[in-house]
Amino acid sequence: MDLSLYIRLSLMMFLEFAVWGAWSPVLASRLLGPLKMTGRQTGWIYGTIPLACIISPLIAGQVADRWIATEWLLAGAHLVGGIILFVAARKKTFGSLFVVMGLYSLCYAFTLPLVNSLMFAHLTNATTQSPRIFIWAPAAWVLVGWLLTAWRRIKEDGDGSDCLVLAGILSLVMGFFCFFLPHTSPSGSSEVPIIKALSMLKEPNFLTFILLSFVLSTQLQFYFLGTAPYLQDIGVHSKNVPAVMAIAQAAQAAATWYLLGYLLDKTGFRWTLAIGALCWLGLYLSYAAMPPRWVVAGSQALHGLAYVFFIIGGQIFVNSMAEQGIASSAQALLFVVTVGFGFFLGTQFTGVIMDRFRKDTRFRWRPIFLVPCVLTLCCIAAIVILFRG
Repeated sequence: MDLSLYIRLSLMMFLEFAVWGAWSPVLASRLLGPLKMTGRQTGWIYGTIPLACIISPLIAGQVADRWIATEWLLAGAHLVGGIILFVAARKKTFGSLFVVMGLYSLCYAFTLPLVNSLMFAHLTNATTQSPRIFIWAPAAWVLVGWLLTAWRRIKEDGDGSDCLVLAGILSLVMGFFCFFLPHTSPSGSSEVPIIKALSMLKEPNFLTFILLSFVLSTQLQFYFLGTAPYLQDIGVHSKNVPAVMAIAQAAQAAATWYLLGYLLDKTGFRWTLAIGALCWLGLYLSYAAMPPRWVVAGSQALHGLAYVFFIIGGQIFVNSMAEQGIASSAQALLFVVTVGFGFFLGTQFTGVIMDRFRKDTRFRWRPIFLVPCVLTLCCIAAIVILFRG
């Protein structure tokens, strides 16, 4: 892989996840705090991305595999999405914000499988080369978290909408940059790619992976919806929350660069996925134990490790299973199951659990986080017993 290609693919990965990282970890604090929304309403706002991922990735995969160059699709979706984010930053009621975030999510979800398929299309050895590009996804979350923290220190009277404004700026930058990505032509096949992708479910390993990915993705919402308010409840100032949560992305970056390729080579997909799920279990156990703040801050690294070994490792696994010409559709199928159905049902489930263990304005965090502990432990056992990769 030449330097020019590496820089372009890396910057693509960086901007793609900088957009998401600007708002996703901290928007819950604005919704539950200044806007006074309930846990269930917060779940619905966060559920717009999963709902969109049930539809948009499938459409994106079909169009990219059959008709339109991937880089053009990415550019259009991000330019439109950036404008919508500026509108979202001005919305203060649940109904209006839900509608606007729903429209934005249709655009962003459209891009998720495409960045992976474009990257894999230009790599000669995905297992060894892709971690060097995937590393820029957590790097983006780290840097954008620090940037948002610095922004909030300068602007003392912010109401939390700044995360959406920053995401809008980054989305427009990404949209213009996509015009300079390497050309990725559609295959032009007369076959329907998603049908071929669905046929991959006949393979027992792939079916096991998809089912367990679905369950684990539902539990991941306890991290996204619960961490920011949990940190504030144990004494972390709201302005410092983005920087504390960025520890996860720092660990993710290090693990992507140094550990992912090595672990896949030495242990295979089965144990790499199991170790990833085990890291999430450790994170939730730490939360439930209610330890000192510095322990909770350090445990953020476990989320970063889990993301690398299970999420990124899983995307590489899907690419290794997909036939030529259906790469976008295979990645789209994974996003539909996890970020789509998994995240959506997870946000609703998490919102209900948070409301169930909420007394007045205070959350009872221990019973809240014991729920994902139990379900994640069951998934770890299933990976070890059922997966043969």
